[in-house]
Amino acid sequence: MAVDERTPGKKLLIAVLIGALLAIPLFAVYLLVYDRQSQSQVARASIAEGWGGPQTIAGPVLVIPYQEQTTETVSEGGKQVAKTQTVWRELTLAPEQADLRTDLTPERRRRSIYEAVLFEAAASGTARFVLPADLARFGITQDRLFFDRAELRFGLRDARGLYGAPPAVTVDGVRLGLQPGKGSAATGGAGFFTWLDASPLRTRAIAASFRFTFRGNGWIALAPQAGDTRWTVTSKWPHPSFQGGFLPTAQQVSANGFNATWRVGNLALGRTLVSAGESAPDTRETPVGDRYDTSQQAGDYEARVDLISPVDLYSQVNRSVKYGFLFIGFTFMAFLMFDVIAGVRVATAEYLLVGAGLVLFFVMLLAFAEVIGFALAYILAAAAIVGLLTAYSAAVLRSWQRAGYIAALLIALYAILYVLLSLEAYSLLIGAILLFAALAGIMYLTRKIDWSGLRSATATD
Repeated sequence: MAVDERTPGKKLLIAVLIGALLAIPLFAVYLLVYDRQSQSQVARASIAEGWGGPQTIAGPVLVIPYQEQTTETVSEGGKQVAKTQTVWRELTLAPEQADLRTDLTPERRRRSIYEAVLFEAAASGTARFVLPADLARFGITQDRLFFDRAELRFGLRDARGLYGAPPAVTVDGVRLGLQPGKGSAATGGAGFFTWLDASPLRTRAIAASFRFTFRGNGWIALAPQAGDTRWTVTSKWPHPSFQGGFLPTAQQVSANGFNATWRVGNLALGRTLVSAGESAPDTRETPVGDRYDTSQQAGDYEARVDLISPVDLYSQVNRSVKYGFLFIGFTFMAFLMFDVIAGVRVATAEYLLVGAGLVLFFVMLLAFAEVIGFALAYILAAAAIVGLLTAYSAAVLRSWQRAGYIAALLIALYAILYVLLSLEAYSLLIGAILLFAALAGIMYLTRKIDWSGLRSATATD
């Protein structure tokens, strides 16, 4: 029988170097998870095509055109000449009060192994407009306003999602015809508007009511503009995520759905109810690349609710990959103990094969999770790898009993990892305690090992 001339220290160094080398395939798995997640987002966007992307509601706002004299100095024949011309401006009046309600009906749609959460929304509300008494402070007088050319504008981020009966808008009980476009900047210019005669605004407030239905994907947001905005959202979806600069003032979430109410004032928005300036362009298209992107961050001046899936398998797989070094480290340490203490030689190639099996677990977890869900995929992948490495360990360690210890270690590691993934808030605490306990156990078992081999050499001399 050949004598193993490697010292325990050299054996430890070999195990550490192989573990470091396995960082390359672990990083490759991390990139694979990122790539599959990107493909999933593309697939979900393709499911939403023709349905509607993430939606943002804005408005209504009342826009009244007026004329203004401007003077411009130009050079003609070497002389400076002042020219006066008349230009059109717009007075934009936000409602004094707006009450909105949105009822969401969620729906899951699948294509191959991918799933998207779509929704149908029924929006309705009222808005009250008042001409400010101090209009002159803005440099505008009523006699310059063309009330008969006023427009009531509504914003909807992806107006192609409008469906069913045409939107209904009434002002003082009179239903008005609608035209496309002229949405607000918050919706990329998308939306619809109506012409109206706002002459009654000279002496009193006018009330507008509206209702429309539309489809969307992923999330719905409101860009509040009124002096006092109330927005109520109800849905049967049990997993809402409230985002944006304004959170609900009241909310109820249960297994049967949720109900949330926002209340936002213009002081919180940091804007007045009146603004004046250049005429806005008729339309401004939302970039096509962003239309179905549900991963966009919520704005600081919007209220938003995301219809999220309770389990993000790519996030969980990604987190599990980050624990890959612990699997490799503990398993290699077990083989090293059998090598150093029990005298069972473990070759470099055998370390590599065991490490490859441990890395393969994460690939199998990702592949199965996309088809059968994370929990079942975790059990299946863990059982396969435990069985494979137990059988291989029996050959390498020349004993089924020793292989049983490896199997018990792997089962404990996979069980602990699943607990860590489930208890995200306490994962660091639990992980730190377990690492301390493991390090203490290893230090105890190896306290009498001569890692350098110098003690044996001295004793022989």
